[in-house]
Amino acid sequence: MDQSELARIKQTVTENPIVLYMKGNAASPRCGFSGTAVQVLQACGVNDFVAVDVLSDKGVYENLMYYANWPTFPQLYVKGELVGGADIMREMYQAGELQTLIKSAVA
Repeated sequence: MDQSELARIKQTVTENPIVLYMKGNAASPRCGFSGTAVQVLQACGVNDFVAVDVLSDKGVYENLMYYANWPTFPQLYVKGELVGGADIMREMYQAGELQTLIKSAVA
């Protein structure tokens, strides 16, 4: 666990309203779960979010699991708080909860 990397992750998620740690980028996801996460955000009307490619950032890849105690990617953060991965995002979207959370984050 690298404290400087954890501090960098914390800075990213607290300085940006919506952050998605994913495999690939928003235009070109490199796994199905990351693609689903991007699609769910877009369905919520979000096109402006920070997407961090964990495959091209070794420090984030190796330390993100320690930051929020969440072992898989993607990971969505809204207003500095972990929301979850693609399955949780999809469930929250279907229930209308993710849209409400995102509206409050960008208001």
